[in-house]
Parts: sequence; structure tokens; C-alpha cells
Amino acid sequence: MVNLQDIKDRAKALLENGEVGAVVGFIESTAGNLASPKFITEADQADGLIWDPTCVHNLALYLVEERKRQTKAAHGHGAAPGGEDKSKRLAIVAKGCDTRAVNVLLQENYFPRDDIHVLGVSCEGTGMVDRYKLAKKLKGLQAEKTEFDGNGYKVTTTSGETVKVAAKDVMADRCLECRHPHPVIFDDEFGEAVEDRGLADAFAAIKTVDEGSTADKWKFWGHHFDRCIRCFACRSVCPMCYCEECVVDSINMHVLQDTSAEEKANRIKWIERSATTSENIGYHLVRAMHLAGRCVDCGECERVCPVNIPVRLLNSVLDFEAKDTFGYDVGMDPGQPSFVSSFRDDDPNDFIR
Repeated sequence: MVNLQDIKDRAKALLENGEVGAVVGFIESTAGNLASPKFITEADQADGLIWDPTCVHNLALYLVEERKRQTKAAHGHGAAPGGEDKSKRLAIVAKGCDTRAVNVLLQENYFPRDDIHVLGVSCEGTGMVDRYKLAKKLKGLQAEKTEFDGNGYKVTTTSGETVKVAAKDVMADRCLECRHPHPVIFDDEFGEAVEDRGLADAFAAIKTVDEGSTADKWKFWGHHFDRCIRCFACRSVCPMCYCEECVVDSINMHVLQDTSAEEKANRIKWIERSATTSENIGYHLVRAMHLAGRCVDCGECERVCPVNIPVRLLNSVLDFEAKDTFGYDVGMDPGQPSFVSSFRDDDPNDFIR
């Protein structure tokens, strides 16, 4: 079992010793059952850190956001969370999928390894809770606190009632199928190394969808693409979508001081912003292709979707192809080449005409 006090003590030591400027971790939320991400900048704040099945966010996103902020601050814009930087180095409380995202960012040279300190926390048998599954299981009761007691989830409701539920019944699908619940990169390790929970086969969800005919699959995806409102929440929450200018967003343009009005007016629009089915298909397919060999299946895109589109399934299809066809397991080694730059003599080439 993970000893939460060990995480708090290590975070406090890193801040007291000036080894990092901030620790990115989780604290109890004031708005709902899910934990809130938090930049801890003072040692005494480390006592507020938590670790439980509600720590669903992929905190690698905040490494990206902080690097962007530091870049702007270097040019006279923006301020550090909590005041002036003590150090540009950050510590991050990271579960398995978070650490794989860190590895992808390291592969792509987004930041140097020395700039981050990884507090790797094993998910062990806990996984992360799916709020929709939990709400259905509670049948109208509101969850206030969710804990893992070694066998399942113990949920304390706002009415004071305690409900015991099997972890597999309310665990997020990505956690049921998780291939790497233990951190794959870390400076400090917390919890036992667990490689397979044995709750569901990897890629089980996409295999179920793939069983239908082409017409069935088109009907399935067409229905979901038609409902997309193009809010870009899936893009905003993804650590891999760090581009300053997005090719599928016609108003997201990287404007520099010397960008002329003519350049702005004549900018190519690959996809219109209108949320029509055809434009939505273009957006989701382009984004999925950009995540090929980069998506770590953290499921954040699907969790934040306001209309419940199974975005994770779309990305998982390409993750499966990378694994099944080319033997590429995303985010396992920061030193290996990225997927698009990898090549082996025995790679299958029967698709080439």
C-alpha cells in the first residue's frame, strides 16, 4: 500500500532543501469528489497532499503549462504560481500513465530530464474512479470521499453514510485495461510494483467496437462525431497537445510582433470552426493521427468531454496499431526514438503499394 505520509515528507524535504521550486500534486477538492491539482510552493503546504482513487488528473499537463509560463516569463510576461521562482525545477506526483506522458515529453525534448523530479506513485490495485460509474452505483447519494481499503472502495457520502463497492465496478475503463499501473520513470518510488491488475484485457473496449461491420462502426462514430460541439476540452487537457498553433483550430494562430494583417487574413484554414459533422470528423481524425504513438491512454480527453464522446477509443485504436503491428509501447523509455521516427528492418510493409 502507498504510504501517504512518505509522499508528504518527501515533498516537504524537496521544498525545504530548495531542490525544486514547486511540487505538483493533489489536494482535496472544494467542488465535488475528485481531487484537485495543486502547485505546492511552501514546505508546510505539503501536509495537504492526498493520494486516493479520486486523483484522476494527468499532472504531466501542468509540466507543459508551467514550461509555457516560464517561457513567457522569460520574455517579461506572466508570473510564477505563488510568487517568484525559487527554481525552475518542478516535482510531480505521477502515477503510471502520468510517467509515460513525461517520457513522451522527454522523447520530444520538451524539457530536459534534470528540470523535473518525479515522485512516482503506484496505482497498485486502486486505479482511479469513474465519476459516472460511481454516481450510478450510489443511486442518488453524493460521494464526499473515496478511499481504497485494500479490497475495494470505501465511499463516504454527504449524508454521512459509508458505502463499500468493488473497485472494478466503478474503476475507469482505462484503469481496468491499464498495462502499466506502476510508474515507469521516477526519482522516488512509492507503493508496490504491480504490472497487471488482471481486471480486463488490454484494448478490450476497442475490440468490442471493432466486432461490428463497417456500417455498424460508421454508425457508431458518426453518431458521436455529430454530437461534438468543438469545445476543444479534449485538446486542452491533453499533455501531448502542446502546440502554440493548432492546425485544426482556425482562430488559434501564433501571432508574432511582425505578423502582418495580410498574413492573418490569408491564413490557410484546414478545418472550419463550425461544429458540423464533416468538420468534427476532420478535427478528431487529425488530432488522433497527431497522437499516434504519443497517446498514453490516460483517458483525460474522454473524462472532460461535456457530451460524453468516447474520445479515448479513437486514440486507443492507433495505440493498438502501434503496439500490435510495430511492437511499440508508448512512453516506456525516454531514450527510445519517437514512434514516427522509429524503423526496424522487420517492420511489416504489406500496406505499401
